[in-house]
Amino acid sequence: MERRVFIGITAAGTLAWAWDDWRTRLRLRDVQARLPATVTIVDFSPSGQLIGPVTVPAIRKSDSTWKKELAVDQYMVTRRADTELAFTGEYWNFLGDGIYRCVCCATALFDSSAKFESGTGWPSFTQPLAKENVVELPDTYFGITRTEVKCARCDGHLGHVFDEGPAPAGRRYCMNSVALRFVPRPEIA
Repeated sequence: MERRVFIGITAAGTLAWAWDDWRTRLRLRDVQARLPATVTIVDFSPSGQLIGPVTVPAIRKSDSTWKKELAVDQYMVTRRADTELAFTGEYWNFLGDGIYRCVCCATALFDSSAKFESGTGWPSFTQPLAKENVVELPDTYFGITRTEVKCARCDGHLGHVFDEGPAPAGRRYCMNSVALRFVPRPEIA
């Protein structure tokens, strides 16, 4: 490869990365500006028992604070809407009994009873624990139309939902393992 071609490709790649990073930072700033101060979510006990709706402060932190508090992969997925590689996440084939909570704010998101093997390499659920705990938004990144799923309390990116799940709802909530924290259901003696 000629030196000129190598330098051109490297420069183009660097410019593309810088443009994407700048655009992401603007999007994050705009999102933070329009988010409410409080949100109403449905709370669940550690054993998964419904507590009920609660109004709580929305969790809003600076990008630099999130970087300090989260592992690199957690930050890239939850704050930058990245995606972990298929078949590499901790929960893609995990079968424990319990609740999956948001790694950023501990909001209860999914119950293990709604988890199913989708064959995609990511943890998949038929439904969230409570529709109030997640937000579904149109996502047209890279020209592909999908539905993004975010945590309602901290605005963390969790994954996407598709209309190709099992009956009766036919939905597949395809989540990133690093965006979730599994809390086992306490054993009752």
